[in-house]
Amino acid sequence: MKSPAPDPITLEILYNALKSIGDETFIALMRSAYSTNIKERRDHSTAIMDTAGRLVVQAESSLPVHVASMTGLMTKLLDKFGGDIGEGDIFIANDPHVAGGTHLPDINMAMPVFDGGTLLAFMCNIAHHADVGGMAPGSMAGGMSEIYQEGLRIPVVRLFRGGELCQDVFDLILLNVRIPEERRGDYYAQVAACKLGARRLLETAGVYGFDPLQAAFAEIIALTEKRMRHAIAGIPDGTYAFDDVMDDDGLGARDIPIRVRIDIDGEAIRFDFTGTAPQVGGNINVTANATHSAVCYALKALLDPEVPNNQGVLDIPELVIDKGSLLDAAFPAPVAARANTCQRIVDVIIGALAEALPEHAVAAANGANTTAVFSGTDPRSGSGYLYLETLGGGFGGRAAKDGKDGVQVHITNTSNLPVEAIEMEYPLIVESYGLIEDSGGAGTYRGGMGLSRVIRPVGGSCEFNGAGERFTHQPWGLFGGGAGASGRFRHVDAGGGETALATKPMGVRVDEGESIVIETPGAGGYGAPGKRAAQALADDLASGKFSAAYLKRHYGYSPGEE
Repeated sequence: MKSPAPDPITLEILYNALKSIGDETFIALMRSAYSTNIKERRDHSTAIMDTAGRLVVQAESSLPVHVASMTGLMTKLLDKFGGDIGEGDIFIANDPHVAGGTHLPDINMAMPVFDGGTLLAFMCNIAHHADVGGMAPGSMAGGMSEIYQEGLRIPVVRLFRGGELCQDVFDLILLNVRIPEERRGDYYAQVAACKLGARRLLETAGVYGFDPLQAAFAEIIALTEKRMRHAIAGIPDGTYAFDDVMDDDGLGARDIPIRVRIDIDGEAIRFDFTGTAPQVGGNINVTANATHSAVCYALKALLDPEVPNNQGVLDIPELVIDKGSLLDAAFPAPVAARANTCQRIVDVIIGALAEALPEHAVAAANGANTTAVFSGTDPRSGSGYLYLETLGGGFGGRAAKDGKDGVQVHITNTSNLPVEAIEMEYPLIVESYGLIEDSGGAGTYRGGMGLSRVIRPVGGSCEFNGAGERFTHQPWGLFGGGAGASGRFRHVDAGGGETALATKPMGVRVDEGESIVIETPGAGGYGAPGKRAAQALADDLASGKFSAAYLKRHYGYSPGEE
């Protein structure tokens, strides 16, 4: 007999208990990791899945784009192993084409949690590993034309069986990556987070009972879907459309279109991406589950940012995507830079719904996960090093606020790596780091500014690989707002001479005394720029805090003047 849903108060307590498990495991993974990409930038996520593989809770600080990978892993895991899942097992996968992932650096783990011999739930996490092999250090550079070049492909396999490490599997993985010592540490951090989450889930089940916890999983998902459908019903029925382009794929294709048509009918919403470009040779392709994740993020951001991030959101949108297109790429398409394309998916959805939801829409953000990878031999130790980072940029102007400066936007939720961490861990010097003046688009509310970072190697040469977007096409403004500035990469030689690099440079040698300049895009403004001064005057007048002399000096106007 199916257990009834807990009463509202108990359900709220249980939901917050589950959230705390997600957040605690997120922090545990971060603090246990070896790489700066996880312990400093927090490029990882943790979640709880029910026995059917449905997402129940994702940690608050997790990345929206990781939702697709975790749900994809669970679908493949249950299909492949079915009832052959035991206590102490931990499963691992990363492949976008056969294992439900979205790109190879994101390593998925899932641990079944048994209570009294009965499967209770799964603890899952993802960590972006700074390297998973392939033709370029960091496994993220442009110039890769098939997934074989991007790194080690892992189907859904056991890493632990009955609590024991499958050493041969682990040896095979570590043999195929750069800096294996760092990778080993990050893998063990993921394992530790799984085990911690399992203990916390069993403690919760011990207090509330197995059946009430299962019922709570289902009710949390059902209430989330109900809440989101109610929000969708608030959008005027009709069809909304928008299109934008990706700069290029790194292999010659340029101005690659992404198109969406959104149909609203009561509580139902349909996203039709027909007309989007076919998949391309370069690695900006995405799989359908990554597109799904970007769509769900955009819905949440526009309609109800506080709604829980779970299966109730994932089950709502109907998607129409051509197989073999940029947004549902077929094997063996490369997908390493899929985050940039997901950012553009979010932009076109916001652009389409801006007319219907002007108070919630934002102008185009920097639209990129500007990737920088420096690798070489550390003269201090003689061992190899690899520094990977994706840098933030401008966030778009909004209906009542300027956009934020120098931040990660939309489907990512990572931090910019502190200068101190870079210079302590790697033979690199950050010569300058700051915001790019006037890189935000003008508007009643300005777009946020992009970042500039200048890095040079110390004690020897290094290799630079990168991936940028919104380097050719500027982030657009909304309702009369101006466009934000584009990003760019530059190579500065020892004499100070500068060479512009491609949007997706690969294998750039940087000698001692030389440096790489990374400039990320700004963001678009919101509203006509001329209204900004008028709004500022109105705000200052309404505040009553400023003297007539102040108003005259700043605006040429005093109260009582016509």
